[in-house]
Amino acid sequence: GAWGQSDPAGGKLGRRYDPHPQSGGQHGYCRPAHAVGGLALRGKVGKPAVMPTLTVNGRPLAFCMDPQTPLLWGLRDGANLTGTKYGCGTGDCGACMVLADGQPVKSCQMSLAQAQGRHITTIEGLSRDRSHPVQQALVVEQAIQCGFCTSGILMSAAALLQRQPQPSRQEIVQAIDGHLCRCGAHNRVVRAIEKAAARLAAS
Repeated sequence: GAWGQSDPAGGKLGRRYDPHPQSGGQHGYCRPAHAVGGLALRGKVGKPAVMPTLTVNGRPLAFCMDPQTPLLWGLRDGANLTGTKYGCGTGDCGACMVLADGQPVKSCQMSLAQAQGRHITTIEGLSRDRSHPVQQALVVEQAIQCGFCTSGILMSAAALLQRQPQPSRQEIVQAIDGHLCRCGAHNRVVRAIEKAAARLAAS
C-alpha cells in the first residue's frame, strides 16, 4: 500500500442521541436504553420490531431503526455522531472505522443487529477534549489535510497503541494499511503514531 512510501504534497421515533446533552438536540432515531422499557415497535405486518441496543461511547442506546441498517448510519443519522465518515460503503477505505469492544471495525460493513450488545467507541468518545496522544501528534506532524480519513485512522491507531504501546514501524503500517489517504499524508501519519507511542512510553 501507500503507507511508508514517499510523502507527496424509516420513521422518526424518540430523540436523536446528542453527544453533548446540554445542547438540547431533539431530533432523530434513538433513545437512551433505560427510556425504552417494554416498548415494542410494530411494522406494517404487525410483528414486533427489534430495537437494537448497544453501548455507544459508554452510554446505552436503543436504536429505533431497521436492525439491518449499517452501524455507520445508525451512528451518523440515529446518534448524531458524525465524526465517523462515509467514504465508500464497501469497506475499502477505512473512513468509517470505529471500535467494537476495543477492536477496529468498518461500521459500513456491520449492521446494528450485529452490533447488538457490543461496546462501540467513535472518534467523539476517544477524547472529548482532543487530548488523545494520537490526536495531538497528528496536529504536530501536520498529518491532517482534508481530514476526511482522519477519524478512521485515529481509531485504528488508538486500538494499536492500546494493545501494543510500543509498536514497530512495520506494525504501525500494518495497522493502518486498510485506510486510504487521498491527500498523500502517509508518512506524516506514520510519524505521528510513532510520536504518540513515544509520548505514551515516556508518561
